[in-house]
Amino acid sequence: MPTLNWIGKDKIITHHNDVPFKLLEKKYTYGAEKSENMIIHGDNLYALKSLLPRFEGNIDVIYIDPPYNTGEEKWIYNDSVNDPRILKWLGDVVGKEGEDLSRHDKWLCMMYPRLKIMQKLLKDSGRIFISIDENELYSLKLICDEIFGNNNFAGQWMWYKSATPPNLSHKIKRNLEYILCYEKEKNSVKFSGIKKHSPSDDPFTKPQNSFKKLTFKAGTIHFKGNDGVYTAGTYGTAKFPNKLLNDLIIKNGVNENDVTFENRFIWIQDTLDKNIQNNIRINLSKNLVLSYKRDEYDAEVPPNLIDDSVGVDTTEEAGKRLKEMFGTNPFDYPKDCTLIKYLINFVPKKDAIILDCFAGSGTTGQAVLELNNEDGGSRRFIEVEMMDYAETITAERIRKITKGFDGYNPINGDFTFYELGESVFLEDGNLNPDVSEIEIKKFIYYTETHKELEETSNNAYLGTSNSTAYFIFYEKDKPTSLDWNTVEFINVKADSYVIYADSCNLSAEFMGKHNMVFKKIPRDVQKI
Repeated sequence: MPTLNWIGKDKIITHHNDVPFKLLEKKYTYGAEKSENMIIHGDNLYALKSLLPRFEGNIDVIYIDPPYNTGEEKWIYNDSVNDPRILKWLGDVVGKEGEDLSRHDKWLCMMYPRLKIMQKLLKDSGRIFISIDENELYSLKLICDEIFGNNNFAGQWMWYKSATPPNLSHKIKRNLEYILCYEKEKNSVKFSGIKKHSPSDDPFTKPQNSFKKLTFKAGTIHFKGNDGVYTAGTYGTAKFPNKLLNDLIIKNGVNENDVTFENRFIWIQDTLDKNIQNNIRINLSKNLVLSYKRDEYDAEVPPNLIDDSVGVDTTEEAGKRLKEMFGTNPFDYPKDCTLIKYLINFVPKKDAIILDCFAGSGTTGQAVLELNNEDGGSRRFIEVEMMDYAETITAERIRKITKGFDGYNPINGDFTFYELGESVFLEDGNLNPDVSEIEIKKFIYYTETHKELEETSNNAYLGTSNSTAYFIFYEKDKPTSLDWNTVEFINVKADSYVIYADSCNLSAEFMGKHNMVFKKIPRDVQKI
């Protein structure tokens, strides 16, 4: 598999591991007493890391619309690898072309660690969609192959973004953007596009098929001719003959008796019977040619072109809706809700969790709420936006659609708004004393099990995972010890135990006999 190398890659390939865990500080909840929909204001690298203890392996769908790196945007991310010292180093290494190269290197340095954490957040059955244009399409494909695995590449779609693209290039007017899709683990699940609506009947036969006999029970055939008795014989046309094996009695437009035909049918008897049970309509022409029509067809696999033929609008339409909502269009090329809804429903799941960590105007949040209102679903969204308009646009958009405005009826919806808070660890590697006890417990349990901490009645007991019980004896203002006084609180039956405290006074023999492992709480006890 080909890999992509760029200036700075060696510094960011494991950068996601070094990103500090920051807490999420709840600011308010809108529209409900409690809401599991989340809007997070802050750098998405830190926000993604903060989501891991609760959501690692739990996200169904990720959709992101990152900066396209056209050279015209003004975007700033504050990762250490993108600070001025690194950029100067990039320029020094590549010489006079450094300014041009560092733009692409910087973009890759920004995207790589974020994608690494997103991969961790996805369920095994989850999938990620990434909007992009040709500026970074091929670089993005290579780093996604590296992070998600080239075997997990699900496909590439083209979105017809604009019927009137700006005439900015001397070479090409860009009507299309691209959407890459990767699955966490490759599977055989069929993506669903739109359902087929056929104005005409489908044929019962194929010329290459072998002859079969099919019996149609009384009342299952709808005849387009006159009532009466049609004697056994060959009907149809010279090109499409249809052999009737017994007399057919038609009354009130349907067959009154069981009747058998012989032809090059597409189905065997069992398939016919099952389709009849599923309310397929069987029609018979005046010439006694059989055909059928379904009330509802299965959704077709989505074509690689996404446009109005599959119910998806352009960026111009999205801009009109934002203008109706805000009185002005705050974004140059917004995505339309119809695009996000279409992608989310490639695998219809009414309780899916959908993440968008480049939230912008909040299109994904609106798309999720609209889908829930359309089909009664309980999907949840998580949106992350680093700019200050996370409150004035991203969150305000959700408020507006739940209240309604001119030309738009209100829909049900709510969210909780968060800011990035304290880091769990200080720069010296010790626990931050300003972090609450419950947050420390959540963090310890996550690092041990990669699972979310559940409520427990025992203050020291965190939980059991894979037959190992986890305990932490922690007091904010004084050191703790694993000794005979604390052992009595270890009253959960398990095959082994991992116990955190500031010190351990039990013998190695006792610990080994009871399959206990002591781990020191990472803090400077001399400062307590």
